[in-house]
Amino acid sequence: MGEGVEISRRNFLRGRHKRGSGRVSPPGATAEGLEACTGCGRCVDACPTHIIRVIDDRPALDFFIAECTFCGQCAELCPEPVFTGRSQQFPHVAMIGESCLARNRTDCQACRDACPTEAIRFRPRAGGPFLPELNEELCTGCGACLSVCPVAAIGIREVEWERAHV
Repeated sequence: MGEGVEISRRNFLRGRHKRGSGRVSPPGATAEGLEACTGCGRCVDACPTHIIRVIDDRPALDFFIAECTFCGQCAELCPEPVFTGRSQQFPHVAMIGESCLARNRTDCQACRDACPTEAIRFRPRAGGPFLPELNEELCTGCGACLSVCPVAAIGIREVEWERAHV
């Protein structure tokens, strides 16, 4: 799992992914736990940000609606052993692509403003708008930045399993 997998917004929504399923499960849900999922939809009803969808009888997150707040409501109302704890981080981080407005000389800092952990900062650049920088150590993978990007320049990238759970 050491190499990163880039998921563009378009391919993320279409479920196209080079490895794995291409979908993001709710925090705390494991592959083994998802086998026990009956697709009842209680997690969908429980989610305060309405980002959980049941696709093929399994829960998946849609970060293009809003972010995951790690509230744990999905885990609390799930009648099956799908969740193994209350995770506060996903095994992926945001990645800012080249179509970013700031990288193309147009001022925009929407992702920074939306990030609850301040993982996205902007550094000054002579003669142009500030440039985005992502601090992967602070990024929880919550998806807050994805839904606010006006040009869909933000995707997600898997991180090494050991690093994601340190």
